Amino acid sequence: MKPQDVVLLLKIIAINTENWQQKPLADELKMSQSEVSQALARLKFAGLILENGKQVMRLALMDFLQYGISYVFPQKPGEIVRGIATAHSAPPLNNKIISTDHYVWPYAKGNIKGQAIIPLFKSLPQAIEKDEKFYQLIALVDALRVGRKREKEMAIVALKNLILNGE
Repeated sequence: MKPQDVVLLLKIIAINTENWQQKPLADELKMSQSEVSQALARLKFAGLILENGKQVMRLALMDFLQYGISYVFPQKPGEIVRGIATAHSAPPLNNKIISTDHYVWPYAKGNIKGQAIIPLFKSLPQAIEKDEKFYQLIALVDALRVGRKREKEMAIVALKNLILNGE
């Protein structure tokens, strides 16, 4: 698997329909169509998307995120930079966790300073601009990648609500 595979799955969850097309999805994620096709092939092989290539195996995805994401795509906070809030610094966790330490994706147009977290895919700062649910999903996954026990537990609850219950 590659990090963009997780990004693609979360975008499909965010759009919440099986009628999506590869080209518009690739455009929204700032990926090439071939990257989307290759990601779908890997996801089918991994059992995270059905053979029809349209339906996410939500329980399998949740298991992978809960137990594997921090091992497969680990991340350590870096230097202080300007960027876009992620992990516990972004919605929905920023409403529950009060902290003066922020995690951000480095981005020149960002509005907050914090420790740098490398996003799962390079285009995420642009790809989340028009999709709040997608942004929340990605930020929660980052909380699993870099958070402490409390942040991870809160992120798992929020992800279950978004992925399994569609809330």
